[in-house]
Amino acid sequence: MFGISRPFAHHDHPSEIVRQFTPNWFTVTMGTGVLALALNQFPLAQPALHRLGAIIWQANIGLFTLCTVLYVARWIFYPHSAVKIFSHPVMPMFLGAIPMGLATIVNGFLAFGIGAYGAQAIAIAQALWWVDAGLAAGIGLLVPYMMFTRQEHSIENMTAVWLLPIVACEVTSASGGLLAPHLADHIAAAHLLFTCYLFWALSVPLAMGILVILFLRLVLHKLPRRDMAVSTWLALGPLGTGALALLVLGHDAPSILGAVGMADIGTVAQGIGLIGGLVIWGYGAWWLVMAVAITFSYLREGLPFNMGWWGFTFPLGVFTLATLSLGGQTGMSFFTVLGAVLVVALVGFWLIVATQTFIGAYKGHLFAAPCLNSASRLSKETGLPAATASAR
Repeated sequence: MFGISRPFAHHDHPSEIVRQFTPNWFTVTMGTGVLALALNQFPLAQPALHRLGAIIWQANIGLFTLCTVLYVARWIFYPHSAVKIFSHPVMPMFLGAIPMGLATIVNGFLAFGIGAYGAQAIAIAQALWWVDAGLAAGIGLLVPYMMFTRQEHSIENMTAVWLLPIVACEVTSASGGLLAPHLADHIAAAHLLFTCYLFWALSVPLAMGILVILFLRLVLHKLPRRDMAVSTWLALGPLGTGALALLVLGHDAPSILGAVGMADIGTVAQGIGLIGGLVIWGYGAWWLVMAVAITFSYLREGLPFNMGWWGFTFPLGVFTLATLSLGGQTGMSFFTVLGAVLVVALVGFWLIVATQTFIGAYKGHLFAAPCLNSASRLSKETGLPAATASAR
């Protein structure tokens, strides 16, 4: 199959899959999960699309579980190599993919699980949401701290990957906004709503600042190297999710806060959600057009496949969900039609990237930890053992 004799032939032993497993594999669960949610929100939604979305969501639970087992196994069996991630300038950013991948599963319990499992799905979603919130907040603080204290960075080498650990909190915020209306306890729902606004604040303002620096970097140093080409699409992530979170939280605020005697605040939150979501969506539309244009400029030179291609999926997916939400709340057919087009584009991207990922995973060459590989290259250059070269 695929012209090779066995799976993972790129490595001498299957155990290398565990030793080389990195958190960027959780971007697969992000892209797959958002695809399931987008199919379920398609404007011409049919029962078949809902069932397809449910199947993809259930498969995504399996993918997330497998990725979790492999990554935990790496820390258990190869702790000395696993800890090197915190010194690498890029790979720690993908830790943010873990809570974002989990958030799509939480949302799936609300979109698909309630019909299958009833009230139990809400209880599971609530428990997982708090796990997700802890991961998002922890990673959103830990990774920037490591950037400040242990890693080497420069404006010239900066890419939109810097956004990944930051965006996780606003993804959690949007997810909590979907969960809050399902809670029977009005006070608990209000508290969750306020917590979600706090998580939005932990992410969006900082992400906006990073986008300003990214704009400056692109002006001064032009486009990043080809293997980081798709990273430009990541700018859609905080803008799409930031808009979606405001729209979801604002839509639910009147009923949730009205139940606890804060109806006036709920009405204000609804207005802020719609106008704020629309403004941020407009900013995201600028980055979407720019990302498409930049991608075409890379295509002239050839665009090599790597795991970064999953950046085509989740950022576009959350921007698509925000677009569809705007269509529903404003009644403007422009957003509804555009949202449908974006869902189709998302399906196309996912099919291409998922196929390439499956082939690369089967061969094994996509399982490669940059921090270990850089140590191996340095060892060859210096003649020192890899561990000594890496330490230097």
